[in-house]
Amino acid sequence: MKTLSFLQRSSMAMMASWSLLVPSAPRANTAPVHTAPAVPAIAAPLHVVATTPDLASIAMEIGGAAVEVKALAKATEDAHFVDAKPSHIVTLNRADVLIEGGAELEIGWLPPLLESARNEKIATGAPGRILASQGIRMLEVPTSFDRSKGDVHAMGNPHFLIDPLNVKIIAANIAEHFAKVAPASAELFKANLQKFNATLDQRMAAWQKQMAPFKGAKIVTFHRDFVYLSERFNLVTVETLEAKPGIAPSPAHLAQVIGTMKSTGARVILVQPFQNRKTAETVARQTDAAVLDMAQQPGAIKGTDTYFQLMDYIVNTLATALQGKK
Repeated sequence: MKTLSFLQRSSMAMMASWSLLVPSAPRANTAPVHTAPAVPAIAAPLHVVATTPDLASIAMEIGGAAVEVKALAKATEDAHFVDAKPSHIVTLNRADVLIEGGAELEIGWLPPLLESARNEKIATGAPGRILASQGIRMLEVPTSFDRSKGDVHAMGNPHFLIDPLNVKIIAANIAEHFAKVAPASAELFKANLQKFNATLDQRMAAWQKQMAPFKGAKIVTFHRDFVYLSERFNLVTVETLEAKPGIAPSPAHLAQVIGTMKSTGARVILVQPFQNRKTAETVARQTDAAVLDMAQQPGAIKGTDTYFQLMDYIVNTLATALQGKK
């Protein structure tokens, strides 16, 4: 039996009170209803909610003018620990479609929001519920579940959108669900998916060419959040600043990281906006390394408002740093 964490219990308690913001279904009106003559209906845009900005960016590419998309998490927020708000309940209550990462990425904050939102359109199994992890080959799936190893995800590492080829799978999944929810716009979604894939294929070829000279290059990350990027571009993550996922670095562990970096020649450290950059800088000073600001969400860094712009930034920044540290 799974035990709820303090954070989840607290969230559920808050959601119970916030759920009062969501109106109950109105009672049936028994008064006579006078209907106006029928007129041609204009399809309203789908109200799409994504848990994170990267998923929102892909949804906008596929949905085009047929969707209105809103992300729950901020671009600079850790998707594991989103600040759940009463406004999120209202947003979810009005949604036609929900796109979530899955693989336990949002397990600490999304379930109580959904329970309070009471929206059958985005219930599990409904056409309006999209699980981005569906069809993804998950990395780092644990063979056993042991909390002493830190914040380990039972379904595997959930940071898979940093691999562009995974995004092709996700985009196709989104297009399929959009077509089920709004069949009148199915051809638009199909055309937008084809355009998206063509652009991604072109960019992917350029990214691979840019990263090819650095095959086997050693990198260090704060958390195990760039493993999919490493695999796609043939990099090697030799250490993380966290001793275990979700556990703050200790002096003893940082000393170990420094030793590993010196022995392997790793000279770049990747840090996201919500992670402790000062810790990375301390390690960098003792290893002649560069600390790279590497957000995984569009909009977290200026000029990265779309998924393609974000990946351009990541590849350009990483290639430049690796070249400089050769």
